[in-house]
This record gives sequence, C-alpha cells and structure tokens, in this order.
Amino acid sequence: MPKYPILVASYTNDIVTLEFDSDNATLKQTSSTTVGHHPSWIEGHPSNPNIVYTGLEQSDGKILALNFEDNGKKGGLVSQISSIGQDPCSVHVDKDQVFAANYSSGTIAVIPIQGGKTGSLSEPGYSIQLSGTGPDKSRQEGSHPHQVILHPTYEELFVPDLGADVVRRYKKDASGKWAFKGHVGVELGGGPRHVAFYDGDLFTILELSSKVVRHKLPPLPEPPKFLVSKPTMSNPPPTPNKMLGAEILIPPPNATFSTPYLYLSNRDDPSPEGDIISIFSIEQPGSLDLVTEVRTGLKHVRGIVFGGPDNRYLIAGGGRGGGVKVYERTEGGKNLKVVAEYSDVEAPTGFWWLPAHL
Repeated sequence: MPKYPILVASYTNDIVTLEFDSDNATLKQTSSTTVGHHPSWIEGHPSNPNIVYTGLEQSDGKILALNFEDNGKKGGLVSQISSIGQDPCSVHVDKDQVFAANYSSGTIAVIPIQGGKTGSLSEPGYSIQLSGTGPDKSRQEGSHPHQVILHPTYEELFVPDLGADVVRRYKKDASGKWAFKGHVGVELGGGPRHVAFYDGDLFTILELSSKVVRHKLPPLPEPPKFLVSKPTMSNPPPTPNKMLGAEILIPPPNATFSTPYLYLSNRDDPSPEGDIISIFSIEQPGSLDLVTEVRTGLKHVRGIVFGGPDNRYLIAGGGRGGGVKVYERTEGGKNLKVVAEYSDVEAPTGFWWLPAHL
C-alpha cells in the first residue's frame, strides 16, 4: 500500500512533513522547512501537486509559494509576495489566482499566479476592504474575514466575516475583478468562521456561538433561505464560555462513502478527554442531525483535512497539545477511529496531503 506525505502548517516558523503509512499504522516526521512567522494555513496548486501556498500571519502579511519535492522532504521558496493586508489566516487557490483572508486588516487579497505550473506569484494583485461590526466588542470591533472560498459550481466567491456576522458573496464585474454582490446573514454575535457546500445548500460554522447553520443557497441574485441552526455539540457548556467552533468539512460522497456527512471541529473543550470532532447527518433536505461525537484527546483542534483513497482518512492536530492524529472513517462515514498518531509536532494548525508514493 502507498505512503502519504502530509504537510503540517503551524503557529511556529516551520512547515513539517509527516509520512502516514496506512499498512503499518504509523505516522512519522520526515522533514521540517523553515518559512517564516506562523504559516498557519496551507493549500496546494490545482495542477502541480508539488506546489503549495501559505500565508505568514504577521502585521506585514506575506503569501508564499513553496515547492516540495522528494515526497515532501525537500521544501523551497518559489516566490513571496505581500498579502496586501495584516495576518493572512487563510488562503484559497484557483488555477490562476490565490485568495487570502487578512484577518486583522479586514481585507481580502486576490493575487495572480503568473508562473503556470511553476506556481510563481506575481504583481499586481488587489485587495478588497470589508466593513462591519458585531455585538462582541472583544472580537467584533471590525470586519475579520476568516476564509475565502470559491463555490464549486456557481461563479461566486464566499467570505465568512467573523467580525460582522455575515458571509459575503462576490462575483466578477465587467473589469474581471471580484465585486460584492450580496451576503448571507447569521445570528448576531455568532462569528461565522468557515463554510462548506452540499446539494445547493450553504453550511456555516459560527466560531463565537459554537453553532452550525444550514441555508438554502440558490445562485445570485436569488436570496438565501435559512433552514436550521444547531449547537456544534450535544452538551454545550453554559454561556459565556471559552469554546470556539473551528473547521467544517463535507467530503463529496463516493463509492466507498455514499452517504454525505458533515464533520466539524470544536476547540478548547474543558474535558480531560480533549476536543470533539462532531459528525452530522445532512442527507435529507433541510436536515442537520448530530450522529456522533469523537473525543480526540487533542487540545485546540483547528484545521482538519481529508485525504487518501475516497477520502478515507482524516487528519487533525492539537494546537495546544496532543500532537497529530490520523483517523479512518468507519460505519460508512458516521464514525472515526484513530489509526496513527505522532506527538512531537508543535502547534499544528492546518494540513495538506501530497500525492501518495510506494
């Protein structure tokens, strides 16, 4: 069976390469590449599997294109460019452009990929300023985009704005630039962090209120329709609390896992058993039903990412303790079991699966 190199983004100065061996149920470190301050999010080039992009979360934000060869063991800088903002906490890659969510400056950046398969970034990019506030004065004093993501079938760009309690929607205007065209509102103080799409619907995880929301989502200009909102866990602690919703994923159904499920991560659970990964059933129209909670033993789970054949495996890490664990989907996808773990990774925040090798 093949082995899977996995890049680990972090709140350090390094991107670590791990290798997951599914046959022997092992997870080990094979290299570490120093890139700069807090490369907390990572995503790959759509056609060159060796090229990945990350943002350096710092006041003069940077976006880096990196080349990882020899199954991820040799990492090097291809190009570096300004994120046109402060603290890029998330990047999203299209065939000819990279999007960045600049959390602290309340801006999103659009940066061209000029080098084709080499993945090199180029000037000039441009930024879009967001504006808004929410009732939580400590977290919502201004707009804070936390993700930029293209809809898989609509020609629309979605930006969850944690600071303003909206998911913003953009379309290209006559000049070819992205322009604001609408939004999806959520409860005040909810703090939308990330979104996922399935079957014409939008699913949003609310970081500050630890809820997940489902909307019917027709293409613009038709408005969205609220369907249902649920807590991200079965027994949420009384509010106010320090728990925070983090990631939300819906892997596309396939031959092995034909039933759709939604997976989300919760952070900073006070339980000694660590944070929860929650699994929701979403197959029925308008449904959002919690079916499983998996205690991870990890502290401060942020990014979780699927990989392997038919997205069989899920990797998660504890940003404040517990290391990194690889889970296998079981029971058709409605449960998870740990198959490998590695404890000696500092402050993991995100992941990217490179192509498997023998």
